[in-house]
Amino acid sequence: MRHLPPLNALRVFEVATRTGSYTAAASELGLTHGAVSRQIALLENWLGQRLFSRSGRRMVATPMARIFAAEVSGAFERMTAAAEACGRPDARRILRVNAPVSFAMRWLIPGLEVFHAAYPSIEIVVTTVSTVHEELRGGFDVAIRRGVAGAGAWPHHHATHVLDDVDTLIMSPSLFSQRPILGPADLEGHKLLASETRPGDWIDWLEAAKLPHLIGRPRTVFDHFFITRQAVMDGLGVGIGPLPMLDIDIALGHLVTPLPDIQVRRTGYVALLPKGADNTTPSTRFVKWLAAEGMARHQQPADKKML
Repeated sequence: MRHLPPLNALRVFEVATRTGSYTAAASELGLTHGAVSRQIALLENWLGQRLFSRSGRRMVATPMARIFAAEVSGAFERMTAAAEACGRPDARRILRVNAPVSFAMRWLIPGLEVFHAAYPSIEIVVTTVSTVHEELRGGFDVAIRRGVAGAGAWPHHHATHVLDDVDTLIMSPSLFSQRPILGPADLEGHKLLASETRPGDWIDWLEAAKLPHLIGRPRTVFDHFFITRQAVMDGLGVGIGPLPMLDIDIALGHLVTPLPDIQVRRTGYVALLPKGADNTTPSTRFVKWLAAEGMARHQQPADKKML
């Protein structure tokens, strides 16, 4: 018999570390704060060391606990994949996909109807993160993150490239009709809108446009790109936006790209699966579909790209 730590305590510990508090863990698991505390204490006694320390009114995971939690989360993901592989083939499967907000809103969700048509027995549940650097711990089967699929980039996951990312200038059709930008010099006098989640977009684009003297100009900055995108669509200024994620907005006439030939290539997006996932699991099928969709949409003519 393997000498395993208490599995329920491990589950509580993983959620408490991932959510960052006993209170949040209790809410997610449907337990009381005291029950979470007792399970953590049980696991600490089994391990013979502290996993959380008090910081003000909160219990904060130790550095060793964070490392341990990542391993526990990976083990749970592998068990989930194994259970799905051994389940009834005709049973309805729930696939939890975690992605950055803009990726989910502008690229993933509009295309899910195609996936559902091909795999009607798989139900997709989408959760989002506000930053592409969010840690990969539990709560989902497939994660979408900005990055490369090279060896060693994701030590605990298999990475599959799914989408390229290219920045270009975007503005609303109404603003373009009032103050058209037909060349880089026409940008003078326009209000520049930027996003905290996409730092450096304006600097890199202005350098590519040979407008370095505008780099120091004040910009209106929003915390997330989807808010910046809405401000651009409302005609409040011009922004830098990613293609092909904005193809649907361009095709519907909500946005225009006045200088499409001036582009800055960014690190694209990858789909991440825990190592050990079986090739027949719903998560693996979903990742293969994502990669195929990314390739197909990339090859479509610009005026026919509809998600």
